[in-house]
Amino acid sequence: MPSPAIHFSPELLLKAQGVRVAFFDVDGVLTDGGLYFSDTGETLKRFNTLDGHGLKLLQKAGITPAVITGRDSQPLRTRLQALGIVHVHFGTEDKRPAAEKTLAALGLDWSQAAAMGDDWPDLPVMRRCALACAPANAQAEVLAAAHYVTQRSGGHGAAREFCDLLLVASGQYAALLEEYLA
Repeated sequence: MPSPAIHFSPELLLKAQGVRVAFFDVDGVLTDGGLYFSDTGETLKRFNTLDGHGLKLLQKAGITPAVITGRDSQPLRTRLQALGIVHVHFGTEDKRPAAEKTLAALGLDWSQAAAMGDDWPDLPVMRRCALACAPANAQAEVLAAAHYVTQRSGGHGAAREFCDLLLVASGQYAALLEEYLA
């Protein structure tokens, strides 16, 4: 089996090692943060397929992706349903209680959680998790709170980069990759 091309620092991998749930914001993380409106006022969102595949790989590796977002829309619901993400909190401005509800439902605690966010509403969750991540284009305070800042921007593969980090730390990245190389 060829050696994976992706590498993370040993310190970062140690922080990520026990993660069993990963919280994701939507706008600015799973999307580019732009809001697109049709002529009829319908909100449209652009999602990255690399991010989507990363979320599916997390599930395959036994790491639960959970979404906590301040907005709600049919395109978002459709995308999350297609990805099989069941732990979702829509229209949630105060994200910490939503994360605590998910942790309780999964029988986990903050030491087993990671989070990716891009703006102030994400900080209460990010600051409690074992691992906090931010996309390259996140707001300054969020960048400062992150243990890891992706090279990619939100909606352009940043969430996949975070997923890859969690997969490497879990020890399952190479085996999952091998399934595609066989």
